[in-house]
Amino acid sequence: MAFRWRAGREAGAVAGLEPGYLHIIIMLSRREIFHFSCEHQTSTNYTDSATRDTTHLDMGRSGGGNAVACCTLLLLGAAQAQVVPALFVFGDSLVDDGNNNALASALAKANYFPYGLDFLGGAPTGRFCNGKTVVDALCDLLGLEYLPPYTSTGQDGSPSLLGGVNYASAAGGILDETGQHLGERFSLSQQVLNLETNLDAIKSQLSDPSSYGQFLARSIAVMVVGSNDYINNYLLTSLYDSAAKYNPQDFATLLITHYTRQTLALYSLGLRKFLLAGVGPLGCIPCLRALSGQGQCAEQVNQMVGFFNQGLRSLVDQLNADHPDAAFTFGNTFDAVQDMIRSPGSYGFTTVDSGCCGLGRNRGQILCLPLMQPCDGRDQYLFWDAYHPTQAANILLAQAAFNGTQDHVYPFNLQQLVNKP
Repeated sequence: MAFRWRAGREAGAVAGLEPGYLHIIIMLSRREIFHFSCEHQTSTNYTDSATRDTTHLDMGRSGGGNAVACCTLLLLGAAQAQVVPALFVFGDSLVDDGNNNALASALAKANYFPYGLDFLGGAPTGRFCNGKTVVDALCDLLGLEYLPPYTSTGQDGSPSLLGGVNYASAAGGILDETGQHLGERFSLSQQVLNLETNLDAIKSQLSDPSSYGQFLARSIAVMVVGSNDYINNYLLTSLYDSAAKYNPQDFATLLITHYTRQTLALYSLGLRKFLLAGVGPLGCIPCLRALSGQGQCAEQVNQMVGFFNQGLRSLVDQLNADHPDAAFTFGNTFDAVQDMIRSPGSYGFTTVDSGCCGLGRNRGQILCLPLMQPCDGRDQYLFWDAYHPTQAANILLAQAAFNGTQDHVYPFNLQQLVNKP
């Protein structure tokens, strides 16, 4: 049993209502109209058609639900759009929405077809995905517009920054040196500095500048970073000496130390709500499966990443204890993705060990190249290319963060984070 909803931000989006749907229309302002429609379906297929501005949500994939439950989730998202004014995103290629396109010497770019094949308009934007990133999916659930990349923001603050900004950069990491062999990129520390350059413009765009502090405090900082510190640093022993200097536990401690410093820097700038995403099971991405020779997960790599994730979860507990005026939550990406790998059918997947676009073993030895023909049935693949999840997986991960249990988001989910004072 599956349910479909459609949302439109402009008045024109509600024209031509389809029969057979439960339609709910919410007028937030003269220009902002949310339109939700839910339809009972018998298929359990999970698809997304960006060209129709339509997302198919499956209420748990196995047990289904009902139209009221479906629309309740969406209504909550619409209501929270009024509570969460903006998202400020920091991270790597998992959430980069075009920043590296503007970096002349950057080698890590996704500015060519078939990247973006299933995104709005079907054109590449710089997202390392066939469609939406997990941040795009969170924007959908929160009723926010998709975020402009930092490199598109001018000194005059255009476009509007009041819905947030995406600072993520492909090949960037927690450590400044991570990914340096891939040319220009914004490390986490530079991304925080980039936010600082936008703050005056954000304040000037507010209708009431005195609400600036409240605006930042109600906004959410989303951090999705750390994968490159392993893939493009610690595991790349031919170019980096970090593995010779640190054992896996000590390297994870080093990362957490730097991560903490940047998180507290964001806190000092006025942000008070944080979603800190852990690193996924890197040993199971197509690239590392291909390197294993047998197509199996590289469990040694997963164990390394586990040290970082344990440290990040502990950091969340410490930050919440030390800063009662703020709220920090840990996104357990590792377990969420592992659940999809172990029980693919429950999530609508048929292929979890190979990329949809790429060449070689597990379609993970050569990255998705310009004009390469991707797989059919992209919504049934967990991975889009050698490193990155598909739109279908990203939507599921966003749902887990939005209203999931403590198994996947701790100590509270995004809905609960939104309602924190």
